[in-house]
Amino acid sequence: MIPATVPVAVSDVRGSRLRALWPRRLPVIMGILNCTPDSFSDGGRFNSSAEAVAHGTRMANDGADIIDVGGESTRPGAEPVSPDTEMKRVVPVIRALKQRLADTVVSVDTCKAQVAAAALEAGADLVNDVSAGADTAMMPTAATFGAGLVLMHMRGQPRSMQENTAYRDVTAEVHGFLSLRARHAVDAGIARDLVWLDPGIGFGKDDQANLRLVAGLPDLAALGHAIVVGVSRKSMIGRLTGAEVEDRLPGSLAALTPTIALSRVIVRVHDPRPTRQFLEMLAAIEEARR
Repeated sequence: MIPATVPVAVSDVRGSRLRALWPRRLPVIMGILNCTPDSFSDGGRFNSSAEAVAHGTRMANDGADIIDVGGESTRPGAEPVSPDTEMKRVVPVIRALKQRLADTVVSVDTCKAQVAAAALEAGADLVNDVSAGADTAMMPTAATFGAGLVLMHMRGQPRSMQENTAYRDVTAEVHGFLSLRARHAVDAGIARDLVWLDPGIGFGKDDQANLRLVAGLPDLAALGHAIVVGVSRKSMIGRLTGAEVEDRLPGSLAALTPTIALSRVIVRVHDPRPTRQFLEMLAAIEEARR
């Protein structure tokens, strides 16, 4: 059930915690915590709440600024799960993480408003929605809680998204879609600076489209919203380099190179510690060039 009101102080805390992520020298690091049996990279590794909380804590200690908790796989071909199943997977983990890591931003990766509401009640600060608010209750729910909302571009559903990857102009289409969804989110009552945009690398795109979107991140940032970039261990890296899932860290880091020039960017990764080291060096080189 989605509550009609949330105390103002609670709402303000979420917005303040998200806004405190900037300004900063490096991109914000979002650690991926999949509480699923079938995610493409680490499905089944953190099935119990205790295992998931321990891994989330490790990622925070390794430099993750945000822990993104998901209970439904969005890999290509994935089948949906019920809201009850998803809530059982994520809510106890979110509650425990907020008790253990009070100052760390916690996100829920869901496209269901019912799950988002339960996660926000458990202490989450941010909703990461791969459907960009396809559930019509999602934007009002995030607004009611004063939460942030990530809107991602994806064609269709995860189980069918790779069936149509042809675009006339992928950059224009993705940017136009996200700009429109961002306006809808603001109209629903979400503060503009708490609406973040994700181009959806690997979601209904072929490799060339993915590469163009990565190269065009500065243009997406020009829309005036924080940008979320998720390239970690993606299949594109395997196809371009031949690397298996567990060996894609170098390619994942290389794809983050354009992010160092952006003022408000979040990188969604499986490996916070090496990601932070890579970004530190990249930032140092950029500063030396100035």
